[in-house]
Amino acid sequence: MGQVLTTDTVAAGQRLAYWVDMICSTYVQLECDARAAGPFDGAIESHRMPGLDLSVVTASAQDVLRTRRHLAQADDDCFLVSIQARGHGRIEQDGRTALLAPGDFALYDSTREYGLHFDDGFQQIVLKLPGERLRNLVRDTDKLTATAVSGKAGAGHLMINMIDTLWRDMDTLQPASAAAVADGVMNILLAGLQTLPASHCPGLSSLATYHLGRIKQVIATRLADPAFGVNDLARELGMSVAHIHRLFKNEATTPAQYIWGRRLEACSRDLLDARMAHRAISDIAFSWGFNDAAHFSRAFKERFGQGPRAWRMQRKLLPN
Repeated sequence: MGQVLTTDTVAAGQRLAYWVDMICSTYVQLECDARAAGPFDGAIESHRMPGLDLSVVTASAQDVLRTRRHLAQADDDCFLVSIQARGHGRIEQDGRTALLAPGDFALYDSTREYGLHFDDGFQQIVLKLPGERLRNLVRDTDKLTATAVSGKAGAGHLMINMIDTLWRDMDTLQPASAAAVADGVMNILLAGLQTLPASHCPGLSSLATYHLGRIKQVIATRLADPAFGVNDLARELGMSVAHIHRLFKNEATTPAQYIWGRRLEACSRDLLDARMAHRAISDIAFSWGFNDAAHFSRAFKERFGQGPRAWRMQRKLLPN
């Protein structure tokens, strides 16, 4: 079972203050005002998964704000995705407003001011993920915030169905399965974001797409070689380094960053694999091309929001 927080156990006059504490401890530092007089009601049920926190918020009408004061007090760096389950909501950030009906979702960034507004009682499913992880996968995230992705078809429809299934099966997932499902949720999120007008950029030709696929295939086979880099990649494929960089122009990372990112992802999977429980963290890192344990630990925390030791501990916290 995940963690359940509710205002039901608190006296009516203290509920809103308690709710603010609840949302701050679950997400980031925020302020909240109730929209209606009378007792305030709210509940949050949350689950932690590898690289992804998942929660369901059910509450009364309210306005939630993250202001400059909150940004000055904390250096949280995460993205949140609100999927409207019941009622309607508005998300405001970067001069845009996303209007959410049931099934719709939108992205917002904790490193800048934002507002969430609900005129009536509502329910939202909220995903919370490390900021750097999404920035390594998506270009220009600041252009994609507070823009609704429709839940009526496509990625939005898939997202709500997948989350619904995941929520029902959460307590039976094996650690490695939980990590795979979290990756699946991330992929659907990326697919949804790529449908937004602001994400469109000049596409690659079919030949360039073919060569980019070749590049990524070679990288996948050479990750364990600590000496492997972009120069080796260019020699193996008979391409210039400049050409490889041009092929990556629409990717969120440079070729070198892509290589390191794939190595980190491989390490993240092994750290959750029960068959690897006997291996030291540094051994796993070195087996995937890292040669400095301290650098690996810093890079892993930047990518996944927690260090490799804490990441590995999730295997013990999830059902077996």
